[in-house]
Amino acid sequence: MGYTFAEKALARAAGLETAVAGQIVDARPDIVLSHDNTAAIVRLFQSLGIARIRHPERLAVVLDHAVPAPNADHARNHAEVRQFVTEQGIAHFYDAGRGICHQVVSEEALIWPGQLILGADSHTTHFGWLGAFGAGVGRSEVAALWATGELWLRVPETIRVDLMGDPSAGSGPGLPPGVTTKDLSLHILRQLGPEAGIYQALEFGGPGLATLSIESRMVIPNMLAEAGVKSAYLTPDAAVFEWLAGRVAARTGASVEACRAQIAAGALYPDPDARYTERLLVNLDALAPVVARPHKPGNIVPLSEAAGIHVDQAFIGTCTNGRLEDLAAAADVLRGPDGQVRRVAPGTRLVIIPASSQVLQDALIAGYVETFLAAGAMIGVPGCGPCMGNHLGVPAAGEVVISSANRNFRGRMGNPEGIGY
Repeated sequence: MGYTFAEKALARAAGLETAVAGQIVDARPDIVLSHDNTAAIVRLFQSLGIARIRHPERLAVVLDHAVPAPNADHARNHAEVRQFVTEQGIAHFYDAGRGICHQVVSEEALIWPGQLILGADSHTTHFGWLGAFGAGVGRSEVAALWATGELWLRVPETIRVDLMGDPSAGSGPGLPPGVTTKDLSLHILRQLGPEAGIYQALEFGGPGLATLSIESRMVIPNMLAEAGVKSAYLTPDAAVFEWLAGRVAARTGASVEACRAQIAAGALYPDPDARYTERLLVNLDALAPVVARPHKPGNIVPLSEAAGIHVDQAFIGTCTNGRLEDLAAAADVLRGPDGQVRRVAPGTRLVIIPASSQVLQDALIAGYVETFLAAGAMIGVPGCGPCMGNHLGVPAAGEVVISSANRNFRGRMGNPEGIGY
């Protein structure tokens, strides 16, 4: 019997030769992630009576959920985090303005294919884009990880998803015009339903995967957290190794070639005869634009069914869709076919928050920010923005917001009387 990626990754993290679905293992993550909630985790950690973190070199802490601090409470929270990371000698600390934790850790290439990252954020599934096992855990679990360096995990069963497409066809990203991997993710979410994926692992492969750009791949495992999955893995390829190698080389001074070889050597792949609880086949060519109607990510309908609804605010950003590729698409729409910048419609607001400072810098160089400002958009500091519901862009009662975020739950953006798409 062969093994799935999840079985192989958790076996490696636990120092075992093999592990199978349903087995409990003591896993040692390569990176433990937290964000603004680090201050609350510190209090839990201190209640254990332990003075020092076991492996500070394995921690990544990013201030991103309310940046810059919108009030005294958040300011105090940030100050406590800064003091703690200094006292503990946590090198991988990224202060307010650097960006959203999942984007930043990816850009910094702190996690590699085949490795394990556990984070105090439900969208830590994000790191499956590069072939890692990423999973969200609770604050108490993170405190335990700080203290011991390990955590017991149940090895999940796996659902296999094969993406069909021809990487040699030369048809761009392998999706129909106007269709993105957000549409693909929503399509899969609709197939699975909101609970079918609970504590399952998703495993993506098939020839269509190679047709997707690196940035567009990041959307998939991030978005599939809304199906309740424990992790979501995309088979890594040369494009992933190259993307990471350049960043590791820049940080360490090693050659890109050496970094690429080291990264590729650690990648894990499922066996051809691995066991799956379910197999899905998705034809990329058959996908069409969709939208999630209020108030659930799984309430998915064709985009045409939402046509004509007045939008009070549009928000482009978050760890799901705040990358340069997303900003480029928005800028293209605003410029119009004649190259002239079109203004945001009267009665509608456009909020754009890049996922990281690097994305913002690249957008400035590319001229996208100039286009957004000319169109009347508002540009925010890299971070989570309205997605967390208490900072920047909170809607008024009855206002309709269309967002590139991963969740449109009632009240998600700070007002239970708002209407989110």
